[in-house]
Amino acid sequence: MADIQDGPAVNRDTIRMIEAAIREAKPDLVVLTGDQIRGYDPAYIDTFLRRRGEEPGARVRAVTHVEAFLKGIRPRVAVSELEGTPVPTLDELLDATRDKVRATFAAFLKPVINAGVPFAATYGNHDFQCGILADEQDDIYREFPGCLNPKAAAGHTASNASNANPVGPTGDAPRVAVSSASAIGLEPGTFALPVLSSDGSNHIAMSVTLVNSGDYAGNPAENDAQYPQYVVNSRGLDLADSDGYGTPTSEAIAWLGSSQRELSARNGDGRPVPTIAFQHIPPQEYYDCLKQVPAWTPNAVEGARTFAGRCYVLDEKVCRPGSRLGEAIGCADENVGEVAALREAGGYFALFCGHDHKNAFVGHVHGLDLGYAPTCGFECYGPKSRYRGIRLFEFHESDPAAYETRMLTWGELVGRYSSNEVRVFFEDHCITGTISLRNDLRRPQVFAAVALTTSLAFAALVRRIARMLR
Repeated sequence: MADIQDGPAVNRDTIRMIEAAIREAKPDLVVLTGDQIRGYDPAYIDTFLRRRGEEPGARVRAVTHVEAFLKGIRPRVAVSELEGTPVPTLDELLDATRDKVRATFAAFLKPVINAGVPFAATYGNHDFQCGILADEQDDIYREFPGCLNPKAAAGHTASNASNANPVGPTGDAPRVAVSSASAIGLEPGTFALPVLSSDGSNHIAMSVTLVNSGDYAGNPAENDAQYPQYVVNSRGLDLADSDGYGTPTSEAIAWLGSSQRELSARNGDGRPVPTIAFQHIPPQEYYDCLKQVPAWTPNAVEGARTFAGRCYVLDEKVCRPGSRLGEAIGCADENVGEVAALREAGGYFALFCGHDHKNAFVGHVHGLDLGYAPTCGFECYGPKSRYRGIRLFEFHESDPAAYETRMLTWGELVGRYSSNEVRVFFEDHCITGTISLRNDLRRPQVFAAVALTTSLAFAALVRRIARMLR
């Protein structure tokens, strides 16, 4: 599940999507790839963090103030000052936010918990913006039954006995043994979950690894001079004033190899353990799944930041059938060598991300599958309702790398339209600058509609001028 990205009152369509996908898939494990929390939601206006290291609630985006006004939400400090009541302390505001985060988790996890499915979660670039950082969110996740996020000192095998034996999808023993008790953890959102063989032995058949891919690059203090511009154009400058998106830490990159060595040592055969990895922000190598095309190519998208000024479509030679490219790949400006580290470690056969809500492709480059799941949420931008969904993986014990994957979409499981299709339409055609405008105009249906409207308007203008000249 990628990019639920919601506040405490999780959109009902998002819940319906999760419920329908679980009924269809009957999964053994649910993986959340980050941005479960819509950190900039008005519900978190009192403790919003534009970047880590700031004072909570001090630099709320102008667009969040507008959304809060429309929803009738007012900062508690402002209300207290107006009513002459004691102003809440920062600790009190953060306690209230913790309760809201807990409520958000409870809402989207309810279908997962009710089905008795264990889950694991990593973090994206918006989760922390509510004011509660990943370490505390990890603790909150572990309050829920079935959470496999380990709690351990960095670099040590995790121990989480309360969640060591999650129940299976029907309340019985799970079809595969996945336990946080044997996890290898580095930091919140970065850990490996060994999956044991079906013969009841302790042999590790494969591993499911999650990586915390960071949030934003740069030091917030260095960008203070740009803050006035950010307030005026918070969406346009959301990345520019931070030097782009973040990356996994150097410790996490090194850990990719050390965790694989530990898994291999547990099996005692010296062989790399087949491993699939999940994280939020994609590395730059995702662009290698695309091919550059002329700017006027239908459905082409322009690259972002480092890749700006070039247009791309999917490279059908490396991408699986059914792949979809809906927007630029939002990778970091810096290539920290994660894909190279995965290859060098051995065993890793795939890396899947979220982050770019409209993308749903799977390509094979650099000896790895690099793939996406689009947003499964309905409180954020994304593709048409029928394309939003959850990615299903099925693994064969004899050869986990020969896995099968497909999208479980809203259109397939629920219906063509959501309960608020007008909102989804605007989210699908969200224009945030000239690049997104050009991308939208490359969509044949949009271009045809604009051309027809322009032609009709021009014809009407000509007729009017003709009448005036008679």
